[in-house]
Amino acid sequence: MTARATIRAMVVAPQPEAVEAGALVLKEGGNAVDAAIACALVQTVVDPCMAGIAGFGTMHLYLPERGIHECLDFHSRAPAAVREDMWADRISGEARDGFGFFLKGQVNEIGYQAIMTPGSLKAYAEAVDRYACWSWNAVLQPALDQARQGFVIRPHVYEFWSKQADFGRVPMIDKLRFSTTGRGIYFDSRGELKHPGDRVLNPDLRTSLERIATGGAELFYDGDLAAAMASDIQAHDGYLTRQDLSTYSTRRQPPLWSSYRDYRVAANPPPGGGIMVLLMLNILEHFDLSRLGHNTADYIHVVSEAMKYATIDKDRRIGDPEFIAVPVDELISKDYAARLANKIRDGERVQVERLDTVTESRDTTQICVADRQGNLVSMTHSLGMPSGVISDGLGYMYNGCMSVFDPRPGHAGSLAPGKSRFTAMSPTLVFKDDQPCLVIGAPGGTWITMGVLQGILNVLDFDMSMSDAVAAPRFTANSNTIDVSNRIPNFVTRELEARGHPVARSYLSYAFAGVHGIRIDGGILSGGADPGRDGMALGV
Repeated sequence: MTARATIRAMVVAPQPEAVEAGALVLKEGGNAVDAAIACALVQTVVDPCMAGIAGFGTMHLYLPERGIHECLDFHSRAPAAVREDMWADRISGEARDGFGFFLKGQVNEIGYQAIMTPGSLKAYAEAVDRYACWSWNAVLQPALDQARQGFVIRPHVYEFWSKQADFGRVPMIDKLRFSTTGRGIYFDSRGELKHPGDRVLNPDLRTSLERIATGGAELFYDGDLAAAMASDIQAHDGYLTRQDLSTYSTRRQPPLWSSYRDYRVAANPPPGGGIMVLLMLNILEHFDLSRLGHNTADYIHVVSEAMKYATIDKDRRIGDPEFIAVPVDELISKDYAARLANKIRDGERVQVERLDTVTESRDTTQICVADRQGNLVSMTHSLGMPSGVISDGLGYMYNGCMSVFDPRPGHAGSLAPGKSRFTAMSPTLVFKDDQPCLVIGAPGGTWITMGVLQGILNVLDFDMSMSDAVAAPRFTANSNTIDVSNRIPNFVTRELEARGHPVARSYLSYAFAGVHGIRIDGGILSGGADPGRDGMALGV
């Protein structure tokens, strides 16, 4: 979106209906938090497999007039009934990018045992209570209005629902068919998946949202909805109980900080992925990336090696800090990054350990908001890989987050009661001379950190506009293979292969996360929505 002198408030997200809802909140006097939560709740209606009230996420808030800069972490937690070794004898493989394991029977991917304790709705309610200027009912109203009219299937929604399974991953269409509600609302009278342009009506979701508008989020965690959810899940051999719901709590933490050239970067702490973004920036600070040239073979080689080092540390040392000691200070230290940069400069090629070769899902969404008072919100939220479960009469799908835990005991990501899994969610803010200049985040599984990294580099090292920065061709190296989007030239990848890099080319022109952001120049905003995700940037 081209900057205009009048644009001093903005919403950017992958769903146009949700962006418009957030922008209207800003126009009508709401602040960035009001707009972000209204946008998030509409996303649960119009993109119900990417996000939902039974999901999880991370919200990065900067509210300068109130002296608040913090991260609200609402990752899902493993139910109290899980055991570290309960799936150890069922492992059939690991995702190639290291984010998820495959079990015989796929019980961690689809069905009731895949469900973890959700945090999204509690976080939305807490954010409205603490930071917003509108009431809970007012913030929820756009989602209620959208739920009453339903939504029209957009191209990206249909592509996600109908795509072929990724190397053994449960296809989304099977999850849509899993429940009575799913079969009734997502398929036509012939049993075929509805198509782009078709309208989806979900009266049960509308009723649940109406109940939540009246009874508040506590209805979901310690009321009638909690009782209904726990009863259904327990009746189908799931692990989640009413006690898991009633004892769930979010975490409020200060952001992690580092510097990159002349900028200061604030990112979310573990179990989120912000620490990986900071580590990669610290490594890449030692290279003149603009001299290497954007997306040249030299550039992709250097950035990919930094990605691999961050991935190795993620696999071995990053997880839920309530359960493992994450060496945060070391991982974001300049000395550590310098040592890794020297290894790259000396030609060392690092190897990422994997059990198998399978890709990972992208079932997540993003919101970036800036208001006229200078408040900023970057929020990434998700269902993980959806479980497919929709309890009769409730209308919303549950997360499927158990699939990402490591079924092997003794690892950073191993199962434990009450534990959150690592996610790559990394809503990030960048500052220049103590003033914010970039709000960025992305959906996209483990590709999130790699997409956010490239969006930041595109703006800071190559001075791209926000729209160009999120649209530029991306690559990722979450394993020993460099995955590239289809718009990276073959002559570049042939040079990488000649240097010994395995390369896999995606059929997609816009691949590896869906980066969204707002650039701030002298108080003037410009936004960029990833072209592959159907969204938009809307300034008011």
